[in-house]
Amino acid sequence: MNAAGNWEALKTIVFREVHRILRIWGQTLVPPAITMTLYFAIFGKLIGARIGEMDGMRYIDFIVPGLIMMAVIQNSYGNIVSSFFGAKFQRFIEELLVSPTPNWVILLGYTLGAVARGLMVGAIVLVVAMCFTRIQVQHPLITLMTLLLSSVMFAFAGFINAVYAKKFDDIAIVPTFILTPLTYLGGVFYSVALLPPFWQRASELNPILYTVNAFRYGLLGVSDVPLATAFAVMLGFTVVLGLISMHLLSRGKGLRA
Repeated sequence: MNAAGNWEALKTIVFREVHRILRIWGQTLVPPAITMTLYFAIFGKLIGARIGEMDGMRYIDFIVPGLIMMAVIQNSYGNIVSSFFGAKFQRFIEELLVSPTPNWVILLGYTLGAVARGLMVGAIVLVVAMCFTRIQVQHPLITLMTLLLSSVMFAFAGFINAVYAKKFDDIAIVPTFILTPLTYLGGVFYSVALLPPFWQRASELNPILYTVNAFRYGLLGVSDVPLATAFAVMLGFTVVLGLISMHLLSRGKGLRA
């Protein structure tokens, strides 16, 4: 397939993904807004008023980057795992695989759809946050780069989950037992500097720690980890997960009857 054909295929996949997100907006965009409103009201206002400050800033301001990143990660991951597994379940992914469309176009299309949902939800959560506090973005470029890189990284992770999933229950195992615990232990609600030395070292194995802190630096100008380290870890995970995704797609692992 030539470049024009690849472009048309990519646009078609992305359009389908975005259309799906907007068509069922009550399931894809509204729940994160409601959930994060509760987080800001309970943790930010009620509990935050008693905690006072964290890293020299109001507690509600401290948790804003973590809550936005949590929503972006969960929705980027959830969009691609549900969409691609749905394509497997309905068996129309086989038609795409036997078409002249290159594998990288298929993966990129689904990934861009996941990134689109992640950014939509991130923007919604930011608007919700602005109803509770006022935040000025300290480093806009770093903020945007962190959002995009984190969204792509967890979209690839969701793709791998979708490839290996054999039933609908399988697409909920990783988010429930791995992604959610790692998110809560990734410095969303606290600074890892408060932890004992052993748990600080253990936290360094959590990739979400680096996404949250890089984004916190972009918004607030503070971070528990060096910015260069955070981006190196995110980029490394993104490349590895992307290569695994391409390998699985090329082999047709779990995709063909």
